Amino acid sequence: MTTDQNLMLYTKLAGFRLIVLANRFSCDSEFSRELHDRLVEGLDAAIARIRLIMELGRSVFAGEDEFAAYRLEGETEIFNRLSINLLNTLEFDFDTFEYRINGSSWIIVVAADDDGVEINYPELVALSEEELGSLTPIIKNITQETGIPVQAARAVQSLA
Repeated sequence: MTTDQNLMLYTKLAGFRLIVLANRFSCDSEFSRELHDRLVEGLDAAIARIRLIMELGRSVFAGEDEFAAYRLEGETEIFNRLSINLLNTLEFDFDTFEYRINGSSWIIVVAADDDGVEINYPELVALSEEELGSLTPIIKNITQETGIPVQAARAVQSLA
C-alpha cells in the first residue's frame, strides 16, 4: 500500500474508533458495553499496526534501517490477515481431538461409553442483529470501508 492509502486507512480506523466510543454511551447492558470495548481494542490494534507500517515505510524511503524493508513486508502481511473478534474464537487440534475457546485450556471432545465413541466439536454461531444492536451497521461499515473482517460469534456445543 502507498503512504496515501495507509494514511486514509489510519484516518478511517480512527474515525470508526470515535464512532464506537460515542455509541458506547447508549449501551443498555453490560454485554453490549463489552462488545463495544472489544471492538475499540481491535481497532486500537489495527491502528497500532498501520502506524508501524507507516513508520517502517518512512524508514525504507529514508534508507535509515537496512532491515526495515523486511520488517515492512512482514508487518504488511500480518495486517492483511488481521480480523477483529468480538466474542469467541475457537482453535481445533484434530490430531488430539481437542479444542479451546479464546486461548483457554484445551478440552478433549472424545467421549466413550457402552454405545461407542462420540466426537463432538463446538461451533461458532454468529450473533444476531438484535444481539449486536447498534453495532450492526458500524461493523458492516468497518468491514466494507477498511477490508478488516469483524466477527461476532459465540461458541456453542452442538447437541448430537
